[in-house]
Amino acid sequence: MTTYLLAGGGTAGHVNPLLAVADRIRATEADATVLVLGTAEGLESRLVPARGYELIVVARVPFPRRPNRAAMRFLPRFNAAVRTVTDVIRSRRVDVVVGFGGYVSTPAYLAARRAGVPIVIHEANARPGLANKLGARLTRHVGVAFAGTPIRHARFVGMPLRPEIERLDRTKARPDALAFFGLVQERPVLLVTGGSLGARKLNATMVAAARDLVAAGWQVLHITGSKAEVTDPQLPNYHLLEYCDRMDLALAAADFAVTRAGAATVSELCALGIPAVYVPYPVGNGEQRFNAAPVLAAGGGILIDDKDFVPAFVQAELVTLLGDRAHVAAMARAAASVGALDGTIQMVDLIHEALTT
Repeated sequence: MTTYLLAGGGTAGHVNPLLAVADRIRATEADATVLVLGTAEGLESRLVPARGYELIVVARVPFPRRPNRAAMRFLPRFNAAVRTVTDVIRSRRVDVVVGFGGYVSTPAYLAARRAGVPIVIHEANARPGLANKLGARLTRHVGVAFAGTPIRHARFVGMPLRPEIERLDRTKARPDALAFFGLVQERPVLLVTGGSLGARKLNATMVAAARDLVAAGWQVLHITGSKAEVTDPQLPNYHLLEYCDRMDLALAAADFAVTRAGAATVSELCALGIPAVYVPYPVGNGEQRFNAAPVLAAGGGILIDDKDFVPAFVQAELVTLLGDRAHVAAMARAAASVGALDGTIQMVDLIHEALTT
């Protein structure tokens, strides 16, 4: 019986691949024990127990960015976190530590090194985070979601995707997807989404250009997110939703997308062969631009800066593109050429490799 300790959390970008790997292990290894290391504040505090996994909570200890009072307290708190994880590894007889980035991963990697158990890393972003860059110095088993990610010992495994995405047959599911959202068969579908919280600029621009998009012969499925500040244009063939709990069906319906360029979003769209206009999140370290780079190079997507994503762009550029159905079809094939549906299997294989070498 193998005991796995999966470490990661904070955001969906860390938690979702972790849960995909956990689900795969549980489905294929009946006698395995899967433990998850996370924080009380992150998304994992809700999603991990809901999925039926034991969550072991450690203190959130972010690296200090500047010399101040918090920086003086960092080292004792960080060392305490490493000791806590070391005790967990030893008392629960953990066989392998698998990290997905985030605050808890660094103490998990150091604790694994101290306890003498293998370390495996998955880096979801094309620009790696600090925790995984440090962890990659301690192991040769490093899986990445994007080819060319600049991290030591990188091996392309793809993104561990949700089972409902891995299994999705878009052609077979499309009739049910259209019916679920009240869409019609005669028009292609433009999916617009900025994530669960939404994206103010993306939402406002698309609503402002709603008439032009519908006039171009498309129907729009626009998922605004929970913090939307837009009003439904009340147009035929423009469907505005605040929240969607069946993103698998939204993706089954979509012929084109307008979206942010988070790692999971880019990976899912490419795996399913859906071309897109990517509007990277303008705050942070710029990783979303790097996430989109492979599909842009293949011709399966277009990138535009958030500040330039205005109604005039949609009316002049996007509407023209959507009017060229042959070009859209070619972009779909190009997106699929850089996508992968087997990221979960590849990552689990890498973990098993670490266990046997």
